[in-house]
Amino acid sequence: MALTITNLSKTYPNGVRALKNVSLTIGNNMFGLLGPNGAGKSSLMRTVATLQDPDSGAITLDGIDVLKQKDEVRKLLGYLPQEFGVYPKLSAIDMLNHLAVLKGVRARGERREMVDALLQQTNLWDVRKKALSTYSGGMKQRFGIAQALLANPRLIIVDEPTAGLDPAERNRFLNLLAAIGRDVTVILSTHIVDDVHELCSRMAIIANGEVLLEGVPSETLKELEGKIWSRVVATDDELRAIEAQHHVISTHLSAGQHEIRVFSNTAPGDGFAPLASNLEDVYFLHLSRHAKN
Repeated sequence: MALTITNLSKTYPNGVRALKNVSLTIGNNMFGLLGPNGAGKSSLMRTVATLQDPDSGAITLDGIDVLKQKDEVRKLLGYLPQEFGVYPKLSAIDMLNHLAVLKGVRARGERREMVDALLQQTNLWDVRKKALSTYSGGMKQRFGIAQALLANPRLIIVDEPTAGLDPAERNRFLNLLAAIGRDVTVILSTHIVDDVHELCSRMAIIANGEVLLEGVPSETLKELEGKIWSRVVATDDELRAIEAQHHVISTHLSAGQHEIRVFSNTAPGDGFAPLASNLEDVYFLHLSRHAKN
């Protein structure tokens, strides 16, 4: 399975330029699309999912023209959007049966076998007859994956799937995605760096509709080896002074003080300690570079 996106651009009627000549190649793996809110991730996912047309560019999926052969693409696609609606009074099993019919699974025996297997796979079997309105956030997301897996798709797109989940539900959902990703191509669109770090063998960073980086997560760390430094500062004035002198890529509060991380080829000065880099450093470094351009 190969998905190739070439020079994709999209500007909405309100003037927002959501995609700017985006090009990506996604193979048969778990691919992470990482970027802040408003980066263009959802616009890209909706375009790949045949829900909107770009202004220019091309997308192919194993030789299928995604923009012209939408019905063919939809037969191969499973999609979990950032927000998806269900009939709240229906049970999970009834809703999946209904959606399976819409996906062309007409034979009752085949449909029952498929739905039962998906409810087991997503750990919803015991609550299959409960109304979807009674489900927790994590249960609804697992139901979303179940509906995306109907009819054995070869490409699955999930958009911000762990946003708002508590830690236990997030772990359950990530484990489910990891199991699915062994057999099909999965595109995980998220602003949560840890989701990509834990799951994806390849990734891209996108901001303001542009691809800033594409590669293997572990290999993207090589540029940062020996170049990440940390220091704790007590006041806002001290923080601003360091920001004026050094390339600060991230800050966070720790016990009421600012803990800052700086990208520098050499030691920035007294009080700085070297740190091992992580994928969050890669993410913030590229975002900060893009913001300065």
